[in-house]
Amino acid sequence: MSGFAPLTDEERAVYEWQIWVPEFGEAGQEKLKNASVLISRCGGLGSVVAYELAAAGVGKLVIAHAGNVKPSDLNRQLLMTHDWLGKPRVESAERRLKELNPRLEIVAIPENICEENAENIVNQVDLIVDCAPLFPERYAMNRQSVLQKKPLIECAMYDLEAHLTTLIPGQTGCLSCLYPHDPPAWKREFPVFGAVSGTVGCMAAMEAIKVLSGLGQPLTNQLLMFDLRDMTFQRNTILRRKDCPVCGTLDI
Repeated sequence: MSGFAPLTDEERAVYEWQIWVPEFGEAGQEKLKNASVLISRCGGLGSVVAYELAAAGVGKLVIAHAGNVKPSDLNRQLLMTHDWLGKPRVESAERRLKELNPRLEIVAIPENICEENAENIVNQVDLIVDCAPLFPERYAMNRQSVLQKKPLIECAMYDLEAHLTTLIPGQTGCLSCLYPHDPPAWKREFPVFGAVSGTVGCMAAMEAIKVLSGLGQPLTNQLLMFDLRDMTFQRNTILRRKDCPVCGTLDI
């Protein structure tokens, strides 16, 4: 977004209750309004991330997701609706987000992120939320995050388990430090409840809000993992690999 736009009276009324949050206030809300976020895939994770960021007042969302809505999307992809079956996912997402927040600027890209388009798409935003299921797509965003020095919120889930971390070039390692190689067991289709992807999606949205506004302490250098079968949560420290081919040459 060009320039810096102050809040309008309408926006103050809409976001009044979150403006009351200590250490956030109107200054934090203005930062969200003037921020832009890429959400790669608006599926089970990305739908919830996009919806929460739109509700919170982030000014611009770039959503990238190829393909049309399928019946199997509807158990978790909350921006997709039954009446949109067979139509493009990004169009359904844009329609639903605009219903929630008509002030929102949306760039809807009917493509998945890849090495060929990642540079141009990441260049349009301040922060990336990676909700993609496959590692080639995730690695492409990670590489551009490092090259363009854009924060990257990493979130993923499988079955009733999920993990989340915040990667900031120059301050933390990157996705390739955490996963040097594409895990062979990671597949496009996997068991999923919408409530699980929605849980980590909300948490990823909060991480994005924190990084953009300066509120609280993001999950930097920490991998949060949880299992909703028994509601257990744990954190592991992430170490930056000096020999990482992606971020190892950064001057920190």
